[in-house]
Amino acid sequence: MRVQRIRPTRLAVVGLTLATAGALALPAGAAAAATPAAAGTTGPLISYVVNTKANHGQVQKVEQAIAALGGTVVQSYEQIGVVIARSTDTQFAAKLRPAKGVDSVGASRTAGILQSDVEATEAATAPAAAPADGSEPLEANQWDMRQIGVDKAHKISLGSRDVTVGVLDSGIEATHEDLAANVDASQSVSCIDGGKPNTAWQAWQPTTSDHGTHVAGTIAAAKNGKGIVGIAPNVRLASVKVVDDGGFIYPEYAICGFVWAGEHHFKVTNNSYYIDPWLFNCKNDPDQAAITTAVRRAVAFSQRNGVLNVAAAGNENIDLAHKTVDTSSPDDTTPGTRPVDQNCLSLPTELPGVIVTTSVGVNGEKSYYSSYGKGVATVAAPGGDARYQLPDTPDKNGRVLSTVTGGGYGYKQGTSMASPHTTGVVALLASTFPWADPEELTELLLNQAESHACPTVPYNPGGAGAWTATCEGGENDNGFYGAGIINAQKAVQWWR
Repeated sequence: MRVQRIRPTRLAVVGLTLATAGALALPAGAAAAATPAAAGTTGPLISYVVNTKANHGQVQKVEQAIAALGGTVVQSYEQIGVVIARSTDTQFAAKLRPAKGVDSVGASRTAGILQSDVEATEAATAPAAAPADGSEPLEANQWDMRQIGVDKAHKISLGSRDVTVGVLDSGIEATHEDLAANVDASQSVSCIDGGKPNTAWQAWQPTTSDHGTHVAGTIAAAKNGKGIVGIAPNVRLASVKVVDDGGFIYPEYAICGFVWAGEHHFKVTNNSYYIDPWLFNCKNDPDQAAITTAVRRAVAFSQRNGVLNVAAAGNENIDLAHKTVDTSSPDDTTPGTRPVDQNCLSLPTELPGVIVTTSVGVNGEKSYYSSYGKGVATVAAPGGDARYQLPDTPDKNGRVLSTVTGGGYGYKQGTSMASPHTTGVVALLASTFPWADPEELTELLLNQAESHACPTVPYNPGGAGAWTATCEGGENDNGFYGAGIINAQKAVQWWR
């Protein structure tokens, strides 16, 4: 589910001078920590999520405890009881955990970068003039839209301007000819400055990745005779930048994004990523447990404020209902091999209330790379499969065509591409049923999905065993397709 990695190089650590606050009463045993870190415990500057205890009014006390330990408060989210802090003290978390008002503390990162090629972009041929039939110039290559009935849906609805979709990603190119009409600058933000919201126009523009621009086009590229068309071309898009220039989505970025979505009452958000640096966050690890708590609070806050969050299942062909091993974490230093189980969660994908989307190719079968899982997968959507499922389109490309930076168009595949299809259908549902809250939208989404049974023969694309998978469940609820493949036409037929 990783967004495209930018380059396999280590990010530089910026050296900062950390202020030390005055004396503060700390729990027994913590008094010695009220000074900057000793030379033997000084390391790189690291970010931490600090969760306060459930009762209100704890944030200020925790901020004081952070300062007393020589740390810096970057951002406080009083509404969810989460503080983002930084420190160069390698013992910072251990020293802060006993402080009054602190529930849990976790380092949100280590360092480094890796690269993924599942969603690499292929350039598309520049669009010609719009065809005489009124379709978009590149619409003939959008097999994904026809697969879920978008062409038929558009005869009924293009979506409502009252619906805002938050794209939590690498930024949206607001000047793109197919997106400019729908990107709402007043609701856009960057969260990559340590988790602090920055509404400056340039801050939420894409820099090193076209991933968010591609996702945005699938959701709401305008029906304007240029390039392609999105599923809900009349809704508004909010660019919520949570991917830094190294390609990472650290917890503090996502927390900022979900709180922003809740405060601005978006109808739906798209989350085509997993939160770094852990593919799965396990509750028996104090750092990972704290990350899970903080992100869970942020997601729950957005849900309480009317937001339905859609996420990608992942590109690792992992059965999320039967996890056994993780070989890719932490992904910002040197990954190791560790056992994992159902107490280890992919964030935000496996949090309560999140819509989990698996990927299918043009034949409607699970994409070879798509992760899955009975009881985890909510629905399936086209994400592409350029190895084993090729469309009968002019370009013969099994990937998904959408907008990319530089005003262009390109192909990508991945559950990152499947998720925005679901998000677009949710946007149509929200337009058709404006009274629906997140739970009601979820029920509507499940009802419009086209049931798809598990394969009748063992799933083994290519025959070599590299992509084998086991589908569990019945026709209306199984690990590969959840309740079924989404259907845009049904989403706009209120009389169905």
